[in-house]
Amino acid sequence: MRLNDASVVIRPRTAWEAMDLGILLAREHRWLLMSSWALVTLPVFALLSTLLWNYPSTALFLFWWLKPAFDRLPLFILSKALFGETPTLKQALRQWPSLLKGQLLASLTWRRLSLSRSFVMPVVQLEGLEGQARQQRLGVLQQHNAGSARWLTLIGMHLEMALWIGLLGLFYLLLPQQVEQEWDWQQFVLTAGHDWLWLEHLTNAFYALILVFWEPIYVSCGFSLYLNRRTVLEAWDLELVFRRLRQRLSPVLPVLLMAIGLILIPASQPAMADEPVHAKPLSTHAAHQSITQLLDQPPFKNPQTVTRYRFGPDKPAEKNKPEGEAKLPAWLEALLNNLNRNSFKHLAQGIEVALWGLLAGCLALVIWRYREWLRAFVSRRASRKTRTAKPIPTQLFGLQLGADTLPDDIASTAEQLWPTRPREALGLLYRALLSRLLHDFNLPLKNADTEGQVLEHIHLLQHPQLLAFSDDLTQHWQNLAYGHRLPPPQVQQQLCSHWRALFDSGAAP
Repeated sequence: MRLNDASVVIRPRTAWEAMDLGILLAREHRWLLMSSWALVTLPVFALLSTLLWNYPSTALFLFWWLKPAFDRLPLFILSKALFGETPTLKQALRQWPSLLKGQLLASLTWRRLSLSRSFVMPVVQLEGLEGQARQQRLGVLQQHNAGSARWLTLIGMHLEMALWIGLLGLFYLLLPQQVEQEWDWQQFVLTAGHDWLWLEHLTNAFYALILVFWEPIYVSCGFSLYLNRRTVLEAWDLELVFRRLRQRLSPVLPVLLMAIGLILIPASQPAMADEPVHAKPLSTHAAHQSITQLLDQPPFKNPQTVTRYRFGPDKPAEKNKPEGEAKLPAWLEALLNNLNRNSFKHLAQGIEVALWGLLAGCLALVIWRYREWLRAFVSRRASRKTRTAKPIPTQLFGLQLGADTLPDDIASTAEQLWPTRPREALGLLYRALLSRLLHDFNLPLKNADTEGQVLEHIHLLQHPQLLAFSDDLTQHWQNLAYGHRLPPPQVQQQLCSHWRALFDSGAAP
């Protein structure tokens, strides 16, 4: 592999930069890649479609399954073009049958659905590895960039589908309007015969055309990921630097070596120096003492004071044990030794965490157990503060609720309004109900409350008669307000009677 002849800059890149380089490499040789792919794959597609004319889906599936065999041709072209040996179209087509010899069965069976197929394909085709050597090589290569290769395959699958659907849409848009009007789409969908097989094969042909454009790009991106991984592992960029440095220094290298030799010759002669007269010989004891003092100082020795728990005195020497003393079992002795080191610290930390967790759990349990009391206590205190702060609303649902807007006898007035103005009669009853809820029952109604929320507030009063009347009146009011349906005459009289029973008899608190 002649790295000096590479047509791209050899340097470590990120995975996405490497795939971008693959796209640029495929664009540089796009006509050779696309034409060679078309000349190899389209005849195979036509043969499969002819043999399986009545089974267009099967023909398309087999064509898709054979993609690893077709991918070897663009990989061969890219591997040659990278180092300045771009083959011609004729040379590439002649070389393709020989490219199918290496592990084709494995590529079309158990390795067919591998998501990192484009990344590992050069190991078989370019390096010629198989068996255990291939597995070891893949173990090293896939430590990095394997995830990017899987993402490349997933994105490529979605891109193929998007381009295929787009090409089908373009075909439909280019149909003449007269032809489109003559087609009976319902008949096309429901026909069970062979009348529309040509259209299915035409759809399959669109997919084959999409692969002419996309599949060489996919192979090129996987190949660039493989090259980037080898650049990092084998330091190709550093090798190129040293090669260029050697080429630059090769003309002056003899002169440089001669100059270094002349400099080193005088230094190699022994220096004639007088031996000191008063040199004191160093004894073995003094040397040992000096070494011991040096080793007792940092960084060789860093004394520390460690405090730990232990059971009883330290273990005595075996020779000092009395003969009649019983020996502890080995498992108990190992357990005590482990406890003497760091186990007590971890045990204490575990107990502390457990106690804090128990305390937090007890607090949560108490809050959950007395949640109703806390909610009532908090809401009672909040209601006391807001009663004086918030004024009673004078209007709800667009209805005036002031006491001065209501007649003294609600039921009699409603009965008088029923024959001529039934909507005002029912509205009077509902307005009067809301006014009584605000002033007599002190319900915290707001302008944003709905009819359903008003009924929820009434339910909290635990007043069955009031709740039943309010529910019935609200239902008839909604039917009239939103559905324009009047209540029957007997219901009108029943509502007035219930009003008298609840409010005119002093039912309100």
